[in-house]
Amino acid sequence: MERFCFLRDASGFLGICYYLPSKMPLFLYLVLLVLGLHCAPSNSSEGRETTCHSPQQNATLYKMSSINADFAFNLYRRFTVKTPDRNIFFSPVSISAALAMLSLGACSNTQTQILESLGFNLTDTPIAEIQQGFQHLICSLNFPKKELELQMGNALFIEKQLKPLAKFLDDVKSLYETEVFSTDFSNISTAQQEINSHVVKQTKGKVVGLIQDLKPNTIMVLVNYIHFKAQWANPFDPAKTEEGSSFSVDKTTTVQVPMMHQMEQYYYLVDTELNCTVLQMDYSKNSLALFVLPKEGQMEWVEGAMSSKTLKKWNRLLQKGWIDLFVPKFSISATYDLGAFLLKMGIQDAFADNADFSRLTKDNGLKLSIAAHKVVLHIGETGTEAVAVPEVRFLDQPEITFFHPIIQFDRSFLLLILEKSTRSILFLGKVVDPTEV
Repeated sequence: MERFCFLRDASGFLGICYYLPSKMPLFLYLVLLVLGLHCAPSNSSEGRETTCHSPQQNATLYKMSSINADFAFNLYRRFTVKTPDRNIFFSPVSISAALAMLSLGACSNTQTQILESLGFNLTDTPIAEIQQGFQHLICSLNFPKKELELQMGNALFIEKQLKPLAKFLDDVKSLYETEVFSTDFSNISTAQQEINSHVVKQTKGKVVGLIQDLKPNTIMVLVNYIHFKAQWANPFDPAKTEEGSSFSVDKTTTVQVPMMHQMEQYYYLVDTELNCTVLQMDYSKNSLALFVLPKEGQMEWVEGAMSSKTLKKWNRLLQKGWIDLFVPKFSISATYDLGAFLLKMGIQDAFADNADFSRLTKDNGLKLSIAAHKVVLHIGETGTEAVAVPEVRFLDQPEITFFHPIIQFDRSFLLLILEKSTRSILFLGKVVDPTEV
């Protein structure tokens, strides 16, 4: 079984709408929605087009895995301050790529703040190199892989009368694989239908009616999606799932959840420094999940210590062995207004009247108004929801006479889902209540 190495450092959407009210500033409306699906395997290489011929690895891409990871944990900790006792779940790589794309249209302090908030030192890493790194990241994520569906894509819908700068259009197309559509926004219902139809097609019908309330004077919509489907390398036997198992939400609250059970060999470790147990569950190809179970009362300590260095340390210490594993079967979703969080992380000018998006258009007064993020994820016996799941034969477990450690995720835990070739954190979160929808 391949392990994940951190040495190199499905389905989601980003919507950007620009409003052009008379005698008022232009407003940029950004919405990011991510839907991750862990399902049965599929031959995702058939019929997929990609603008690159092979995944390219460069020095910036190696550094980006650590930089993007630290941005992810920084943003995560800000979510915990806002909702310390609630589920947290988001797609770090989606937010990083969305903001990096936004920086293409920005200048001066507006651009600098966006990229520095992402964690880049512009003295050490030129802006052109950062954009090239994201180009290689998206190319690598999109490159066809057997038994794994993973694709990031973008579509730009532009008002027929608007003339964005040609260089901006060329850059978003070459760097971020963005499709550009000329759209008549004077007919709101038709434009809305066009955008939603594209989303339905790209997400294979998983997301319907993404845009419901396009405003008059909308002139541009940018849609970004991530689609992810994968099967566990060691699927759970549904017959061994206990439907009414107890899960401790806090000291006084317990909920009943389906608890999957398996006796299997996994990479795992007990981190005595951080007082937590770490379990690596591989998907069949190119991706893995890390389940992190802090000891009672140690969640805040673990959350505060999470970093790219922590991931590298765990990778060194993970050891393979037999364990008696119990994991809840659940769905998790979360919605955030990112604006307040991004402001606190240093992206300030983009929301202010002095925002500079002059690389996108020569129109003055464009500024970021709203930034929202939504993510949905399903975890089950095969990886996720049983949709057209092929027959899986479960072999009888061998007679085990030795004692094996028991790892039971029956209280709050952290969950990370990573893609191996780019070292990207696709999803990051905390499961406090697996019954919360």
